[in-house]
Amino acid sequence: MPNPIKINEEKCIGCSLCVKDCPNACLYLEEGKAHVREQGCIECGHCYAICPQGAVVMTGYDCKDEPAVLMSEIDSDTLLSAMRSRRTMRHFTDQSVEKEKIKKILEAGRYAPTGANAQDVSYTILGSRQKEAERICVDLFRKGQKAGASFISFLKRVTITDDFFFKGAPLVIVVSGRNKVNASLAAAYMEIMAESLGLGVLYSGFFRVCAKISRKLKNVIKLPKGEEVVTCLIIGYPAVKYRRIVPRKPLKARKF
Repeated sequence: MPNPIKINEEKCIGCSLCVKDCPNACLYLEEGKAHVREQGCIECGHCYAICPQGAVVMTGYDCKDEPAVLMSEIDSDTLLSAMRSRRTMRHFTDQSVEKEKIKKILEAGRYAPTGANAQDVSYTILGSRQKEAERICVDLFRKGQKAGASFISFLKRVTITDDFFFKGAPLVIVVSGRNKVNASLAAAYMEIMAESLGLGVLYSGFFRVCAKISRKLKNVIKLPKGEEVVTCLIIGYPAVKYRRIVPRKPLKARKF
């Protein structure tokens, strides 16, 4: 593919910041101006972000020239306390999640880092298919429970209700991809955004199990070819409030 990066030579001052920061060495300085090699660009946008003159253009992208906001602008003590306070939510109200909030959650996932800037994570909002998907999962787990399947044996004491999977939450987003790390990072970004919007989140490992073994469920969610469900975010307004930070086991960290 041709390199999407273009340099506006009238704006370029030859500072070489973009050249030094390019992870694939696709830029070089010649006669006091930055130039772009024909191939090898991973479209990470480092050059676009670092240029002090706005001389870099990314063709094919919606470039809005938005100023960067550093994470250091967020109070670190407050952020850490919030992260330590998070709880997996399994009780939701029936209040719908506003479209603007859904958009922000998806945008957070879109901007999560991916290896080699692959941007290879997909998101499926179940929407009108949510009830059908849950019914398939519930039926599968009930059959497994009845048959004494090994993967469900630990649920012997649990009643598998009709809303066992999605807990009555109004929003379910399936995160899928070819790379599990990339999709997992995106899901984590999405959860942080959802929590900041006053929402609760449940990562459903059970749904991932069903998606792996049920062809019927695969047909319902219609994943892009070659992708697999990495996680499923169940999102809604919390129906309970957790009041204190739960202790953790001692930190396991090594230093050499």
